[in-house]
Amino acid sequence: MDPLHDLPTFRRDLIAWLDAHDDTLRPSFVGFGSLDLQFEQFIKVKRALFDAGWGRYGWPESVGGLGGSPLLRAVVGEEIATRDLADAGAWSMIEVLAPTVIQFGTPELTAEMVPPLLRGDEAWCQGFSEPGTGSDLASLTCRAIEADGGWLIRGQKVWTSFVQYSQRCILLARTGEPGSAHRGISAFFVDVDSPGITARPIETQNSRLEFAEVFYDDVFVPSERMLGQIGQGWQVAMDILPYERSTAFWHRGAFLHHRFDELVQGLAGEAEPGWRHAAALGEAYQSLIAFRSRSRDTQRRLDSGVALGAETSIDKILIAGSEQLLFDTIRDVADGAIEFEPDPWSETLRMEYLYARAATIYGGTGEIQRNIVARRLLDLGSES
Repeated sequence: MDPLHDLPTFRRDLIAWLDAHDDTLRPSFVGFGSLDLQFEQFIKVKRALFDAGWGRYGWPESVGGLGGSPLLRAVVGEEIATRDLADAGAWSMIEVLAPTVIQFGTPELTAEMVPPLLRGDEAWCQGFSEPGTGSDLASLTCRAIEADGGWLIRGQKVWTSFVQYSQRCILLARTGEPGSAHRGISAFFVDVDSPGITARPIETQNSRLEFAEVFYDDVFVPSERMLGQIGQGWQVAMDILPYERSTAFWHRGAFLHHRFDELVQGLAGEAEPGWRHAAALGEAYQSLIAFRSRSRDTQRRLDSGVALGAETSIDKILIAGSEQLLFDTIRDVADGAIEFEPDPWSETLRMEYLYARAATIYGGTGEIQRNIVARRLLDLGSES
């Protein structure tokens, strides 16, 4: 049967290929590894999958893909996550940014730029958040001033993930009057090595330099690098966020299930299993299943061509809660292993536990998501 239209066959063949190439795909490091090593590993896996064809399924042929449902991309990312072959955050950036560039970019731009991203020859980042704006994206102040043949970008962004590894940035800047809110925002596709860009790393509590604050000092962007039309940046942003909360979240959910399975297997192997924690384990599992069920429905709606919108805030609320609950449970049942054990496995769990502390903040705070659900889905009040 045609694997493009038969997910079980596609998954079976992909698993067989991954099994056959396991030795070459495995990380060269043991444990959590540095961010540099993790990104090198991500690039290695992306290139291997693209060159073998697996990384091209689910993407349109116009950007070097092999066509088929976006569910094929979900299957690939899920299998990579459950084998610990690549960092989930780096993997998700492709799912977050590429579909939107394909939709809003010109055919010439997307045909040139997207294939290197899919293969891992390039990485992209996202310039949305700013100091003082946080989840209130409509209040951003970074400006784009019209110039001869393009625009000059002035301002600052913060929490820009993986900018030190990126060649391009999807940037939002204000092209209208400050009082025009989301109607005065435009989106740009910016080369990260452009003169006038300065990035300063931000160290997180798990000692990674994943984020940075980025300064734009009259950075020139050609007119053809605008995504969509002038003032269409809010629509671009609203298109990106559902993608962040669909396929990318499906991959993250697979990774969390994988960690839960490893926890249960570890407890089962003990001489006296810690089943005194059965209630906590059950609650964590129930939370993961609730998100997984919701995310499966989101994937199906994406596959059917339904435009995703504010309802994906529910996915964000569920996965953030399940991630924190899972790592709280791991910490509770690991009997001090996360805090005190020096082995690579404990180090990995320690770093992931610390990262999970921010799950209800990054990508839109839990409070903001609940407000969106209340106002846009339940009609419980105005957004003004």
